[in-house]
Formats: sequence, C-alpha cells, structure tokens
Amino acid sequence: MANTPQAKKRIRRNTRRAEINGNRVGRIRTFVKKAEAALAAGDKSAATEAMAQVQPELMRGVAKGVLHKNTASRKFSRLTKRLVALA
Repeated sequence: MANTPQAKKRIRRNTRRAEINGNRVGRIRTFVKKAEAALAAGDKSAATEAMAQVQPELMRGVAKGVLHKNTASRKFSRLTKRLVALA
C-alpha cells in the first residue's frame, strides 16, 4: 500500500491515465475494424474512405504514446497492402 502522499497521488494519476489511454486504444481499434470490415466486404470505395480515417488515428496514438511508431506503421502497411490487392 502507498504510504507517501506522492505515491498516493501517483496511484490516482495512473488510474486516470489508464482509463484515458484505454479509450484511445479502443478508438483506434474501432477505426481499424471498420477498415478491415470494408476490406473483407470487397468494397473498394468504403475501404479507401476507412483507410483515410485509420491513418491519422494511428499516428495520433503514436503521438499520445499509446502505440509504438513501428506498430502503427506495421498495421497501416498491412491494411494498405490489402487495399492494393483489392484492386
């Protein structure tokens, strides 16, 4: 158990940050799933539109520190490869 005031404050702060970061990751996952669904359906126009929304969300996650840069790049690269193969 935390004894010092600083440790108690860190626990409070970490709880708040975990909730915020969880929401950010969930938002990114939602956009990725929409893009994957459009790709699976074979709808090129919807997939292109979804990809235009996924890329800034992934990069925002990198900027906020909830995703590693290479992870975001890998996800976007794989989605892009599927989009090109759809054509």
